[in-house]
Amino acid sequence: MISVKTFLVSVVGMLVTVTIVVLFAIRPKPVVVRTNLEYLPKEISGYIGTEDTFPESVYRELNADKHVYRHYRSGDGSQLDLYVGYYGTAKGGRTGHNPYACLPGAGWAIVDSGKVRIRQPSQSSDVEVNYVQARRDGVNTVMVHWYQTAGTTVMSTGIQQNIERFWGRLLHNRNDGAFVQISTRVSDDQVANAGTKVRNFAGLVLQLLPEYWPVEK
Repeated sequence: MISVKTFLVSVVGMLVTVTIVVLFAIRPKPVVVRTNLEYLPKEISGYIGTEDTFPESVYRELNADKHVYRHYRSGDGSQLDLYVGYYGTAKGGRTGHNPYACLPGAGWAIVDSGKVRIRQPSQSSDVEVNYVQARRDGVNTVMVHWYQTAGTTVMSTGIQQNIERFWGRLLHNRNDGAFVQISTRVSDDQVANAGTKVRNFAGLVLQLLPEYWPVEK
């Protein structure tokens, strides 16, 4: 038989849970008032960026509040492509975009994938991001990608981002986030060197993003 004390504790716990859920639901969602990401530097460690665009159908599919898509080129002819898709709290803070599904859908065969550690130049610790190598018609796409929440929190999986977004919404009424991808296309003999370049550039981007994170109110 359930004791009176146990029953009361259960009732109080249920009431607290219901109260939190109600308060969580009725709070107005903040809106993006400054996107800021468009001001990311066009010159990063000797790489010069130029803007590019996707077809309108791609933008409709991604449905982000802000897109940044640039090609960064160095003096030796190397090119690194940067994409940032930002989703404010009102849009749920994340994208359904997933390279593990999108690359095969576009005819690319994933030949290597895993986690890599990225060191930010000004930080004492590193972060974990995703690494992918895909191949099509003798050309390799080498990329790293990750999810970022609240400007500074970096995660390699959507599950981690969902947890961070939940706590951000609960504690700060904010659960915005971004999908970030850096990639390049190279021949077979350049894959290892390309991976190093992509990871190094990712460290610089990770350092810059918090400074240019969108503002919500």
